[in-house]
Amino acid sequence: MNRTVIGIDVGGTTTKIVGFQKKENGEKVLISPQFVRATDPLTSIYGAFGKFTSENGLELSDIDCILMTGAGSSVITNGIYNLKCISVPEFSGSGIGGLYLSGLEEAVVVSMGTGTAINHAKRTGVNKYEIKYLGGTGVGGGTLVGLSRKMLGLDTVDHIEQLAETGNLDNIDLRIKDISRNHSYHGINENLTAANFGKVSDMATPADLALGISNLVAETIAMLAVFAARAYSIKDIVLIGNLTNIKPIRAVFESLGDSFGVHFIIPENAQFGTVIGAALTEE
Repeated sequence: MNRTVIGIDVGGTTTKIVGFQKKENGEKVLISPQFVRATDPLTSIYGAFGKFTSENGLELSDIDCILMTGAGSSVITNGIYNLKCISVPEFSGSGIGGLYLSGLEEAVVVSMGTGTAINHAKRTGVNKYEIKYLGGTGVGGGTLVGLSRKMLGLDTVDHIEQLAETGNLDNIDLRIKDISRNHSYHGINENLTAANFGKVSDMATPADLALGISNLVAETIAMLAVFAARAYSIKDIVLIGNLTNIKPIRAVFESLGDSFGVHFIIPENAQFGTVIGAALTEE
C-alpha cells in the first residue's frame, strides 16, 4: 500500500506543507504544496495540516511521519495527532530541496525568506547529501516589507510588487554609467549599480521607491550568492523561498547572471524548496 510522508515548514509569517507519496517501487511522488498564513505558529501548523489532508483525501493512517522544519516548528513537542514528528535542520531542507527542484547534483542554494541563508549543496549518493551553511544576510523579505512600510505606508507584498511595476531606477540608484564616461568601466557593465539609493531624485515617485527597495534587496542577495559560488567554482545558483515569486526581485536575477558568469535558477515550486527538502530527508 502506498504511504505518505508530510513536510511542514513553520516560518515567521507563513506555514508551508507538502507531501510525498511513497510507491511500492520506492518512487516518491510530490503532492501539491500549500501554505497558510497565521500569526500563531501552533494555529498555522494544525490549520495547514488539516487543510492539506482534507483536500488530498488523506487519513491519519496513511501517514508514516511528519518532518518539521523552520523556526516556529519548536512549538511541537508531543507530535501531531500522535503521528511521529522528526525535526529537520532548516539548512538541510533548503539544500536538498534546491537540488531536487533544479535537478542538479551540486549548487549554491539561496533561501530567500524574511532573511536570507546561503548553502553549498552536493549530492553524494542515493538519498545522500552534503549540505554546508555558508552564511547569509539579514536583507530579505523582512527588509522589503519593513522599508516599504516606513517609506511608502505599504506592508502588503502584492501592493509593493504592483507599485514597483511602473518605477524608474534612474531616479533612485547611482549606476556605473552615471560615474564613468566610458560605456564599460574596467570591463564592468555600465548598467550595474554603483550605489543603491545613491541618486535619489526629489522627483522620485512612490513607484520609483518601491522598485528601488526591491532592487536593493535583490542585488544584495545576488552579490553574496555570486561570491559564494566563486568560492566553490560553481556557476549554478538555485533560488528558493517566497521572494522568488516577486516580479521585480526575479527581474534582477535574470539580468545579473551574464554579468557575473553565473546561472541564477528559479525552479518551479521554488517558494516551497525548504519544506520539500525536509520531506525528502525521510528514507
